[in-house]
Amino acid sequence: MPHQRKIAVIGLGYVGLPVAVAFARSGAAVVGFDIDRQRIKELCAGIDRTLEVEKSDLSHPTLSFTGDPAALAASDFYIVTVPTPIDAAHRPDLTALFAASDTVGKFLKSGDIVVYESTVYPGAIEDDCAPRLERASGLRCGRDFTLGYSPERINPGDRKHRFETITKVVSGQDERTLRIVADVYGSVVKAGIHCAPSIKVAEAAKVIENAQRDLNIAFMNELSALFERLDIDTGDVLAAASTKWNFQKFYPGLVGGHCIGVDPYYLTYRAEKAGYDPQVILAGRRINDGVGQRIARECVRRLLRRRNGAALVTILGMTFKENVPDTRNSKVADIVGELQSFGLAVQVHDPLADPAQVKHDYGIELLPLGALRPADAVIFAVAHAAFVKGGWPLLTRLLKDQRGIVLDVKSQLDRAARPEGIELWRL
Repeated sequence: MPHQRKIAVIGLGYVGLPVAVAFARSGAAVVGFDIDRQRIKELCAGIDRTLEVEKSDLSHPTLSFTGDPAALAASDFYIVTVPTPIDAAHRPDLTALFAASDTVGKFLKSGDIVVYESTVYPGAIEDDCAPRLERASGLRCGRDFTLGYSPERINPGDRKHRFETITKVVSGQDERTLRIVADVYGSVVKAGIHCAPSIKVAEAAKVIENAQRDLNIAFMNELSALFERLDIDTGDVLAAASTKWNFQKFYPGLVGGHCIGVDPYYLTYRAEKAGYDPQVILAGRRINDGVGQRIARECVRRLLRRRNGAALVTILGMTFKENVPDTRNSKVADIVGELQSFGLAVQVHDPLADPAQVKHDYGIELLPLGALRPADAVIFAVAHAAFVKGGWPLLTRLLKDQRGIVLDVKSQLDRAARPEGIELWRL
C-alpha cells in the first residue's frame, strides 16, 4: 500500500461498499459512512442486502462502518459514491450529492482530496460541488484541497466484472492530484488505470458509456416492434446477424435501474443548458421508456383475442435486472400499471426484491410463489436464476389448467419445448 492515505467512502450502496471493501483488503484504513442507520447496523452485523459483498469481507480489521459524520475527520482521501437519480421531470437530482459534499466539507483539511464516483453531467464536480465544499470548510478548492473524479463502473450482480477487475478511469484538477488519485486506485484495481486529461472528460465518459448502451438497446427494441409486424422472430434475426464478426450483440428488453435508464438524461440536461437540442439520445429514451407499456398491451391483445377480458396476469420478477434485489426504476412497474389500467388483475412474485420496499415505492404487493393463484397469462419479466432453472414446468404450473399465454420478455424459454396449450410471445 504505497499511498498511505486514510480513506473515507461516503455512501455504502452497490458502488460504495465494494469500493470500501477493496481498499480495506489492500491494508488501507477505511471508514465507510452512510446516513441510513439501518444499513450501518446490518453491515456491522455482517449483512449486505445488496448481495454484492461476502460476509467475511465486512469484518476486515481495517474497515469500519459508521453513521456518525464526525468519524470522517481522521480521513484525508474522500470517495463520494451516493446516488444521483432523476426527478419526475427527468432532470438531474443532485440532492444526495450536495448533502454529501456539505458533510465532507465540514471535515476537510489542508492537503485533503475529494474524489467523486457518482454519475454527473460534465462540469458538475467543479462548478456545483466545489463551491459547497468551500462553503462548508472555509477552505479554497485548488489551493487548500483538491478534487478528483473517477466514474463508477460497478455492474450489480456481475461476478466476473468487479471493482478490481475493471479498468479505472481517473482524473484530477491538477497533475499532482491526478498522480495521487491514480496511485490510490492503482493499489487495488488490477485491470489498469486510465488517466483522463480533465475532470470534465471523465464526467463525460461516464454518461456516454451508458447512453451508448441505452441507444443500442433502443435500436433492438425498435427492431423488435418492427419485426413483430412482419411476423419475424427478433431472436432469430439477431442470431443470424451476429454471425458477422463486427455485429454488436445487443438484445431488446426493459431498461430500468439507476444507470442506463437515468444517465442519458444527465447528458441531455447539460446539452440543453449549453444550447444544444439533443435528438438521438432522447429518441432512444422514448423508445425504451415505452417497452413496459408495449409488453402489457401485447398481453391484453392476446387475452382479448381469447375472449378473456377479465383475466388474471402473473408477473415473474420485479427487480430492474436479473439476480439482484435492486428495484430502483424498475420498468416492471410500468407493465403492472398498464395492465391495471385495462382493468386486469395482476399478481407479482420476486424472490429477491424486498416486499416492503416495493410496496413503499410502487404500491405493489409481492406474493410468495406458493400464494400465486392460477393465471390466464404469465409474463416472464426478469430472468432470475430460479426462474430460468424452473423453466417450462414452473411457467405451466402457474397457469390455469396448465394452458394460457406466456410472454417471455428475455427470451429465456426453449421454443422447441413449448408445452401443448401454451401460446408463447417473445420480445
